[in-house]
Amino acid sequence: MALLQDWQKVAYNEKTNKGELQKFWQRYFLLEKGVYEKLLENPDEVVKGTVKELADKYELSVMDMTGFLDGINDSLVTPNPIETMEEDTEVSLEFDKEKLYKNMVDAKADWLYNIPAWEKIFDEDKRKALYLEQKKSGTVIVGKKVGRNDPCPCGSGKKYKFCCGRN
Repeated sequence: MALLQDWQKVAYNEKTNKGELQKFWQRYFLLEKGVYEKLLENPDEVVKGTVKELADKYELSVMDMTGFLDGINDSLVTPNPIETMEEDTEVSLEFDKEKLYKNMVDAKADWLYNIPAWEKIFDEDKRKALYLEQKKSGTVIVGKKVGRNDPCPCGSGKKYKFCCGRN
């Protein structure tokens, strides 16, 4: 069975009591933060290796490394084959800095996007701009409602009620 399936069985198990699951995630988030702190110290270094080698490098279990790879995958320059990866699968941690920062904001992971190493990568204005850009990307802007006697927005010249507003 692929590692990702094993990770998901543990991390998203609805049968586990909430207290245990909360402890699991607290422990995992600390480990995750530690890996990101190391990665962000040298953000231009391309880290590659097998899942097992990277787990050893960052002092994680293979299962925790699988969770990390699942979380960072959307921020990578070239996504890893996380659906099918095993311990000996070659993976890369080459990430797009802006995408990673925005994904951390999107995940509401303030413990990650507030890591001090970000200050060396982006100045305060850039971090603010990326933060706002990500927050605005999830905002739905509803246009002005067309009144029944207004001209139809399709451009026909008819009133809305006689054109596209018919039921």
